[in-house]
Amino acid sequence: MKIFVDGAVGTTGLEIGERLAGRPELELLTLPEARRKDPAARGDALNAADIVILCLPDDAAREAVTLLEGSSTKIIDASTAHRIAPGWAYGFPELEPGTTRQAIGASWRVANPGCYPTGFLALVRPLVRAGLLPAETLLSVNATSGYSGGGKAMIAAFEDPADPGATDTAFRTYGMNLGHKHVPEMMVHAGLVHPPIFQPAVAHAYRGMIVEVPLHLHALPGAPKLADLRAALADAYAGSEIVRVIADAPPLLTLEQLAGTDRLDLFVYGDEKAGQARLVAALDNLGKGAAGAAVQNMNLMAGLPEAAGLRL
Repeated sequence: MKIFVDGAVGTTGLEIGERLAGRPELELLTLPEARRKDPAARGDALNAADIVILCLPDDAAREAVTLLEGSSTKIIDASTAHRIAPGWAYGFPELEPGTTRQAIGASWRVANPGCYPTGFLALVRPLVRAGLLPAETLLSVNATSGYSGGGKAMIAAFEDPADPGATDTAFRTYGMNLGHKHVPEMMVHAGLVHPPIFQPAVAHAYRGMIVEVPLHLHALPGAPKLADLRAALADAYAGSEIVRVIADAPPLLTLEQLAGTDRLDLFVYGDEKAGQARLVAALDNLGKGAAGAAVQNMNLMAGLPEAAGLRL
């Protein structure tokens, strides 16, 4: 099985390469540095591969897809370009038990989810599907990522004092105008009527992510209990090697809770008497939020064990 990572020297591309290395069932196609941006060389590599993983900006990803029109090459796009596009399978295998995994395996075009939407959807979609969370519910999502999620420019700002955008801040909010490109993805794949209020931030840690969705339980039909939420999540991910619902949630969580892994852990906290809940997802923005998800999808498209090469 020939695999080509277009954008292999970027943050996500390097992480994918590490997960593919040493797997005898795969042949990783590479380009020499001098030809990495050569359109003809890229086109040849794209069309020679069985599966291509695009780790590119949105416009470059769309261009790469046009280069593969009429080709038998399968595509995984790690950009935001095709996450709600018709004809593309959404690459979150656990999202809809019994259908999403099969759709990915049968598809020629798969869009890798965003890191923040992965945490949000893992928490919200099962509750919407179970009827505990009406599709019309007004939601907010608070989330913090390690700075590697911003790519090379943000990494340089946090690590290189000589960089023009250098910062020594511990915590920085962004997306203040509420127009973040992840919001449509969250809304569509959760099955929501209204877009959630998305409040992202970045912390002075290389990798890791916490995504939190607060709920007023008394405002929901039937005023569900914390146990109801936990049971719905546990049922949705029963038997998963990658997504776990933690029954005995620790009193404290850290941003780096799952850094260096491809797992996704879910927690239900709250105050039963006050009718309030805090749903929390912990993951690595470079793991299940990016490279780990791409490799998981590649395994399914190639008919290989789903967790092969993952860091669990």
